[in-house]
Amino acid sequence: MKKVTFTLAAAGMFVLGTTTASAAMLQEEAASPSFTQVLKEQFIQGGPAFMGIVLLCLILGLAVAIERIIYLNLATTNTAKLKQQVEDALASGGVEAAKEVCRNTKGPVASIYYQGLDRAGEGLESAEKAVVAYGGVQMGQLEKNVSWLSLFIAIAPMLGFMGTVIGMIAAFQKIAAVGNLSASLIAGDIQVALLTTVFGLITAIILQIFYNYIIAKIDSIVNDMEDSSIALIDMLAAHKK
Repeated sequence: MKKVTFTLAAAGMFVLGTTTASAAMLQEEAASPSFTQVLKEQFIQGGPAFMGIVLLCLILGLAVAIERIIYLNLATTNTAKLKQQVEDALASGGVEAAKEVCRNTKGPVASIYYQGLDRAGEGLESAEKAVVAYGGVQMGQLEKNVSWLSLFIAIAPMLGFMGTVIGMIAAFQKIAAVGNLSASLIAGDIQVALLTTVFGLITAIILQIFYNYIIAKIDSIVNDMEDSSIALIDMLAAHKK
């Protein structure tokens, strides 16, 4: 009986200690603000004039980046599989069968194949010119709106630096008006000035990551287009024999 009582007492003390520790941890977490709360407070302290424009650059840049990423992922095709299907269709059903395969396949590579096959009856030279011309059109579609993303990357830190310069000018004007240097007098203006720079750089860094991914994706698709164009001309030349 004593052993049971001792065991129950020890268990109760353990549960009580655990509950107390958990409550202390919860109070500590509640007392310390989260990262998003700190970010929100710092953003508000930066002032609506420049911080709002920087935020607009971030929103528009992310919108362009997400749209481009979705478009480029949809434009990506299995070029090796498509090449084999077109080659088999040429061997079995001729140019019209190969064009049907391209019509049923999405992406710029399939469109280039279709344009080359459509001019195959006019000779290899005409087919090659059609492939080159339409390749330029497809490249323009891939790079659409990317220049806006690079613009937002350049503008965001510039706006931050401009906010910094304006904040420093306001701080020096206060010093000139009062006639003495006081840290508390200019601390607020300097803080606002530095916050605009920080958020401008953060915006540029985020958009730069997306920009590099998009450029790498475009380069990969363009390389597939070039390789596929050469392969198509070779297939047409072999089919003519």
